[in-house]
Amino acid sequence: MSFKSGFIALIGAPNVGKSTLLNALLGQKISIVSSRPQTTRNRILGIKHVPGGQCIFLDTPGILEPRGLLPKTILQTALKTLSEVNLILIVIDPLSAGVAIPKEILARLPRLTSPVLLVINKIDLIDKRELLPLIRQAASLYPFQEILPLSALKGIGLDELERQILEYLPLGPAYFPEDMVTDLSERFLAGELIREKVFGLTSQEIPYGTAVTVESFKEREHQSIIDISAVIHVERESQKGILIGKKGQRLKTIGTLARKDLETLLGCRVFLELWVRVEKNWSRNPNFLKKFGIEEGI
Repeated sequence: MSFKSGFIALIGAPNVGKSTLLNALLGQKISIVSSRPQTTRNRILGIKHVPGGQCIFLDTPGILEPRGLLPKTILQTALKTLSEVNLILIVIDPLSAGVAIPKEILARLPRLTSPVLLVINKIDLIDKRELLPLIRQAASLYPFQEILPLSALKGIGLDELERQILEYLPLGPAYFPEDMVTDLSERFLAGELIREKVFGLTSQEIPYGTAVTVESFKEREHQSIIDISAVIHVERESQKGILIGKKGQRLKTIGTLARKDLETLLGCRVFLELWVRVEKNWSRNPNFLKKFGIEEGI
């Protein structure tokens, strides 16, 4: 009768550590991480099972001023989540100038009925004497229920965050089985891990023009081996050449790194085959966004 459960939005500007925080809370990686803005394009759902409760996190794309169809679609996905959850965690980076909460979020807060907690992440990177002024500044912007400093990367303050989350969640049933950590398919996660490696190994212009589709995902009969075939989509021929690299070396490195993460995720050997395909200006085409699973509100 005292079981608590609910949906919790992780929202904030790009690169504040929302995906790192989600992975740290879950104790495993389901959301890809990079230093590039809007690495997360979809809402990523993660489930944490705790004594007496179930916390269902929604990692949202970073809030940026939208320029173009892809950024606008990503922004709509993030903001729509605010009205659908039981608790909101706004994550900020103290390395920014002051308390940098995107204006799109601040403008919506007075209309929301869910409790809002402010998470000051990356405190391991600042002088502890800077924390109190930051907390005072944050408190002057909005009456947050709690202001919680922590470091997702170092695991500092996570226990207190979990305690506060459970405090603010309503009484309710367990929405997911105890052995479930995400509702995302292995196929989707495979595509995300490949895209993460593209982000990490290519120049500034490439990530925004890439998407990944998993064309084939098959487990060999009577063998603990999965064969995966995936396509990395780019917008221009020049991007294709950069992505493949000299004598195919960059694409080979992307495949090697992605395969290692996939084997950790899937718990078996993986044979990964990667292709690169040009889809001209796909990020400005609603049909391609839908094909690549980037839709408003998903």
